[in-house]
Amino acid sequence: MSKIFFTSDHHFGHRNIIKFCNRPFENVEEMNQVMIDRWNEKVKPEDEVYHLGDFGMTKDYDLVENIANQLNGTIYLIVGNHEGPALNRRKRFKWIKEYYELKVKDEECKSGVQRIILLHYAMKVWRNSFRGSWHLYGHSHGNLPDDETQLAFDVGVDCHDFYPLAYEEVKAIMKRKKWTPPNFD
Repeated sequence: MSKIFFTSDHHFGHRNIIKFCNRPFENVEEMNQVMIDRWNEKVKPEDEVYHLGDFGMTKDYDLVENIANQLNGTIYLIVGNHEGPALNRRKRFKWIKEYYELKVKDEECKSGVQRIILLHYAMKVWRNSFRGSWHLYGHSHGNLPDDETQLAFDVGVDCHDFYPLAYEEVKAIMKRKKWTPPNFD
């Protein structure tokens, strides 16, 4: 059975991101390889991965295509603010969208479905946020403080030791949040 994963902000091929985000790599080649290895350590070929933007940042579009071809799973891309290489190699992605509302079948949810809003950028409110829908985002590289009262957080690689997160891991994080539904009585 396939699994669902979420991730963001790999910046494959981007040398300066190592310095900008204080990533623990000697060079861009090491960074790329570690992130490929960690992706494939968790994601199997039959799995689905929702990448929430900034897949690669380099003028070497062939490098980004080569990296994408090494990654397991079907990749869905939400457009980030650095998406030139990915947009020029569209065929590697199942689809590319600006925004997406994902519905995951989950027997533990009230309606049997968990709704997840996917966008590169963090939002303060989103569709059905008051009903328990989740919002996953990237862009901030761990620099945006987490709000324990909202069912939202940064799935970027800088926040998660350069690994994608499985749906079950996201669910566990959401269960620890202090969100309560509003009382509209």
